Amino acid sequence: MAPPSSVASVALRVDDDLDAPGGAGPGDGGPETSEVVRRLQERIRGMQRTTLDTRALPTHPAIGELLPGGSLAAGGVYAVDNSTMLALGLLQGPSAAGSWCAVVGVPDLGVEAAAGLGLDLERLVLVPHPGEQWLSVVSALVDVVSVVLVKPPTRDGRARLGDAAASKLASRLRQREAVLVSLGDGGVGGSAASWPRADAWLTVTGSSWAGIGSGFGHLTARQVTVSSASRSWAGRAKSRRLWLPGPDQRLEAVVARDVPSAAADVRPVLRSVAG
Repeated sequence: MAPPSSVASVALRVDDDLDAPGGAGPGDGGPETSEVVRRLQERIRGMQRTTLDTRALPTHPAIGELLPGGSLAAGGVYAVDNSTMLALGLLQGPSAAGSWCAVVGVPDLGVEAAAGLGLDLERLVLVPHPGEQWLSVVSALVDVVSVVLVKPPTRDGRARLGDAAASKLASRLRQREAVLVSLGDGGVGGSAASWPRADAWLTVTGSSWAGIGSGFGHLTARQVTVSSASRSWAGRAKSRRLWLPGPDQRLEAVVARDVPSAAADVRPVLRSVAG
């Protein structure tokens, strides 16, 4: 395991070559993958319990309003469409509470942004390039961390995940009481395509930046509208306006007093866009 690539990051980064020959199903990785994962498990075990203390993980109240039950359910799967910041926001609560988290398949992850949102980098595992072994890596990480964020490879706009593999991983998540967050790339089908068997699907449907005045300044904050759907809501959808990130780089709910000042900053030079 190589040290973090950035001096600003103290996250545990797995840089070994994981794209080795072998099956891509859970637990079927090649010998190189197995050795990397074994060392990773040994490093984390003893620092955190294998299972969670409760059946729910705390999350930011603003995001909790968009989730069934108001929190991340242990054993659950959540799909986020084309917004790494929103996906990281789902990890913020468990990480701040002391849980280990992992991010798989997101090589361009901004660790400074993750830290700004409140993630504990000392309890964050990064696997930027899992290759074809991504599902094996995710399955193994589920044994030792509380929340795994993964950006699965896609085919025809959908995650490359067979029904049998999805069922096997879902069973493992329930057994270990871990949580999976799947990050989609905004392709055909949106968040539902990034992981079809999810407890909730979250999508950024609009955003606007603040900080630039009459043609000058720096982007300092962004307001987004997040829409959420769940089978447990019988077809109804929910939406929430969030700072992602806010002026202090944190995730916060937008309140009424925030709207006029943000609109004044944004209106001269920027307009709302999807994504």
